[in-house]
Amino acid sequence: MEEDTRKAPSKADHLCVLVHGLWGNPNHLGFVAESLRNKYGHEKLVVLAVKRNIGSLTYDGIERGGERTVQEIEETLEELARDGYEIRKLSVAGYSLGGLVARYAVGLLHSRGWFDKLQPVNFTTFATPHLGVRTPLKGYANSIWNGLGARTLSMSGRQLFTIDKFRDTERPLLSVLADPDSIFIQALAKFKSRCLYANVVNDRSAPYYTTSISRSDPYTQMDRLKINFYNEYEPVILDPVMPVEPLSEEELPSFYQRAYGRSQSFFSRLPFAMAFAFFVPIGSLIFILNSFIQTVRSNKRIRLHEIDDNLGFRAYRVPLMVQDVRRAVEDAFENVNAAQNQEYLPQGTEEVVHGRAEGHPGMDFHDKSSEPSTLEKTPSDSDSSREPAKPRAADFPTLALTPAQFAMIKALDDVGFKKYPVWIHQSNHSHAAIIVRSTTRKSFEEGKIVVKHWLEEEFQI
Repeated sequence: MEEDTRKAPSKADHLCVLVHGLWGNPNHLGFVAESLRNKYGHEKLVVLAVKRNIGSLTYDGIERGGERTVQEIEETLEELARDGYEIRKLSVAGYSLGGLVARYAVGLLHSRGWFDKLQPVNFTTFATPHLGVRTPLKGYANSIWNGLGARTLSMSGRQLFTIDKFRDTERPLLSVLADPDSIFIQALAKFKSRCLYANVVNDRSAPYYTTSISRSDPYTQMDRLKINFYNEYEPVILDPVMPVEPLSEEELPSFYQRAYGRSQSFFSRLPFAMAFAFFVPIGSLIFILNSFIQTVRSNKRIRLHEIDDNLGFRAYRVPLMVQDVRRAVEDAFENVNAAQNQEYLPQGTEEVVHGRAEGHPGMDFHDKSSEPSTLEKTPSDSDSSREPAKPRAADFPTLALTPAQFAMIKALDDVGFKKYPVWIHQSNHSHAAIIVRSTTRKSFEEGKIVVKHWLEEEFQI
C-alpha cells in the first residue's frame, strides 16, 4: 500500500487578542479581525475578539475589564491546546478604553507566568486615552468640568479622569499602570513591537494629546501647518518622524483667506450647532439619568466581582509592583466633552511643572525629551531605519496637564512606542472611523488605510 505523504495542514502558533472600548462589543473590531484573518489565514494566526467585557460592563473599571480579559485569554489558550494548537506567540491590540484594559491585562499575564511560555510580539493601541480624558483646563473650570465628567461613568469614569485611588496604592490606576516599577510597564517592555495610532482631529472621545502620549497638541490650527505624510499612506497616515512643519510667513493664509475660511466653516457648522443646542440638553439629561442607573448597576457588579469567588477572579489579585438609548447617550457625552477647549501652561512655567512631576510618587521625571509625534525607539527597535526626530520644545505650547500626566508621558516614552498620527478627513467621528467601526459607513473608509498600514508596516507574525 502506497504511503500517504501529504502534509497535514499546519496550525497557527500565534494568538492575537483584540480588546474593544467603552460601551463596545467585539463587532466594533470586526473589520480589524477580518483583515488579520484575510492576511494570515488560520494556518498562521488565531484571532480572539474579547467578548466578556461588553456594553455597560465596561463601566466597572479598567482592572475588572483586564481580569475578565485575562480569564478569557487563558480559557482560549486551554481550548486551543485541547484542539492541537501549540500557541507560542501573543499579540494584543486595544481600541479606545480597550487599550488601557489591554495594558492591565498584559501585566496580569506577565505576573501569572505566561510570558515565560509565550513570546510577546505586537502591542498596539488605536485612539486609546493613555493619559486619561480630562480636558487640560486651569482653575475652577478644571474642578467643575473634569470633576463632573468623572462621575458619569462609574468606576471607569473616575479612572479615566484620574480621580480614583486604586486599591491600596492611594494613587490613580493610570499612574500605577505607568509606574516604571510596575508589572504593567515591565510587561509592555517585553513586546517586540509597540505602536499607537492617534487621531489628529475630530476625535470627540479621546483628543490627540492623550492618544499620542504627548504634552502638546500641534494640530489645533491645521491651516498654519505643512503636513508631511507617510509614503503611500497619504493622506491619512502622517510621517511619524516629522509629521508637521510650520508654514513660512509667505505660505500662511492671508487675513482674507482666513476670514473666508472661518465664515465657510461657521455656515457649514451652523446646522450642527443649532441641532447641538437643541438636542444636547435633552441628550445630557438622558445621559445623566442613564449614568446614574448604570453606576448603580455597576457598583452592584463590582461588589459581586470582589467577593464572589465562584467566577475565580480572586486568582487575579496579584502584586501590582514587581518590587514588594446607548448610541444617543454616547454621542451626547462625546459632544459635550469635545466642546471643552484645551488650555495651556503659561510660557516659562513648564520647568516648574516638570519639577513637580519629578516628585510624584513612584515616578522619575528626570528627562524632558518626550515630545509629540515622534518615532520613539528602544534597543529592541534597532532594526528600524527611521531615526526619531526631536522637535523643539518651543514649537508648540505645553498643555495644562497634571504632574501625574507628565510623569505618565515620561514612563511610557521610556518604554518606547512608535507613534503614528492619523488624519481622517471624511468623518467628523474619527474615533470610530480609525478602526472602521462600521463597514457600512462610507465616511469610515479612510480607517481601512490605518488598518492596512498596521498590517503591512508594523504587525509582525
